[in-house]
Amino acid sequence: MGESFDVVTKCMSFTLNEQFLEKYVDPGNLNSGIDPLRTYLWRCQFLLPFVSLGLMCFGALIGLCACICRSLYPTIATGILHLLAGLCTLGSVSCYVAGIELLHQKLELPENVSGEFGWSFCLACVSAPLQFMASALFIWAAHTNRKEYTLMKAYRVA
Repeated sequence: MGESFDVVTKCMSFTLNEQFLEKYVDPGNLNSGIDPLRTYLWRCQFLLPFVSLGLMCFGALIGLCACICRSLYPTIATGILHLLAGLCTLGSVSCYVAGIELLHQKLELPENVSGEFGWSFCLACVSAPLQFMASALFIWAAHTNRKEYTLMKAYRVA
């Protein structure tokens, strides 16, 4: 007959270095070999939110310069940075879901544990479309201001 294992569930916090350790084919078994897919999914879900935050802050800085300079090109750059930040957020959410699904294929959930997504996951799912909308609005604003600027220039020449 099969052996029975007692599963101990407790919360653990990981250091920054432990976040980047390799994941194994059989979780907890160091002799089972490295699972590169789960390893890189975990690393991406950890790093992509920081990349997204950096892009958003850099976009805000360029957007502020666009307001001060009253130029079109920084506005377009802000829109593109928001688009890239939205893609990073969407990628992070996708990596998280794929990593959790791969882990659940290898391990069964204990009886008293529910596998539901939390509020922060829902916020990330709402954040990506909002970043895409902000990107579209910046690019649209630059496009409409460009038309008005061209019309003003043509009026001055005439």
